[in-house]
Amino acid sequence: MPEHHFDTSERLASYADVLAGELPGTWSSTYLPAEAKDDLAELTDRVWDLDLVAAALAEHPLRQAAVLSRADGAQLVLLDRHDERASFLVAAIAPPALPNQAYRAVPEPNGVALSDDDPFLSAEQVAGDLLPRYDTALAQVRHNALGGIQPSQPDRIVLTWQPDGSIATVPADDRASAVLTSHGFVQDSQSGIYRLHGEDTQAQARALREIGPRLDALGIGTALQHPAGRTAPVAAPASASVPTAPASPRSAIRSR
Repeated sequence: MPEHHFDTSERLASYADVLAGELPGTWSSTYLPAEAKDDLAELTDRVWDLDLVAAALAEHPLRQAAVLSRADGAQLVLLDRHDERASFLVAAIAPPALPNQAYRAVPEPNGVALSDDDPFLSAEQVAGDLLPRYDTALAQVRHNALGGIQPSQPDRIVLTWQPDGSIATVPADDRASAVLTSHGFVQDSQSGIYRLHGEDTQAQARALREIGPRLDALGIGTALQHPAGRTAPVAAPASASVPTAPASPRSAIRSR
């Protein structure tokens, strides 16, 4: 192994800091030491790679790592390459909380090896190779995670019943998002989906009645539909009663 002039943890953390500062967009860097065993174990499970990095992790479990995070939720992991070469490996991290079926038919954005002597050149390599593949895969799995949820338009928001009784939507702009949030919809930061949970059906129905006039005042119509586009969207006026949610959940597919 090559000798280094400072501690390996400082070397990895410093390199990650420089890399984060040179990548396009706004990135931050977080160092995970050996003591963060739970975080490192979770990170290992989420490494989005079936090639170079996966092989390295199979032989050398993570003892430290640096996580690079972008403002929109994208994440990369930087780790040591345990061989005779003084270098690092960088890989994409799969987003959390997405259903396994969202990953079907999406190519893994496999990671790359980086030289440890020039983080500026490495940033160019990541920006020109890994990031475009990662952004493409990320967009695909987020789209797949929408399932039967139709994207909304600036002048029309589509609300979709979910098998668990919640209602989900993907608003087209911040005006609709603000109305939804103020009436109990909660956004998932990874998928961008807004959900109104159905544990309290009366509160859910009240929220749906109240958002109608507020959206209408903004020139935004509403439509309510069942999952997977089984029925055509039907206009949902503020005074309309809320349909009964689908009774039985569909089984989840647990493979990626």
